[in-house]
Amino acid sequence: QVQLVESGGRLVQTGGSLRLSCAASGRPFGTSGTYTMGWFRQAPGKDREFVASITWSGGATRYADSVKGRFTLSRDNAKNTVSLQMNSLKPEDTAVYYCAAGTVPIYSYWGQGTQVTVSS
Repeated sequence: QVQLVESGGRLVQTGGSLRLSCAASGRPFGTSGTYTMGWFRQAPGKDREFVASITWSGGATRYADSVKGRFTLSRDNAKNTVSLQMNSLKPEDTAVYYCAAGTVPIYSYWGQGTQVTVSS
């Protein structure tokens, strides 16, 4: 079983920056070469949407068009954590952000989420 715990969400002004972290435990990700870590978000009244992902072994990243150039996803294999650096935040980035892990396209494990609010 895998446990994912997100942190770092808070209220920030438009144009500001935040760094979200996701700590993974319960499984040796370092030996799971096919694992991918992803971030998703869900705004009130909207469907959950993909934000970014990174492969655990090679570090290949993917981003939603809406965050390209503003968000950067990185991983620390030794600490089993992934971090989402979010810059130039906009009000439309307001959402609950979820960390997820699995073998794409299926994310089998999810965190509880962390709230990001961008004030205009």
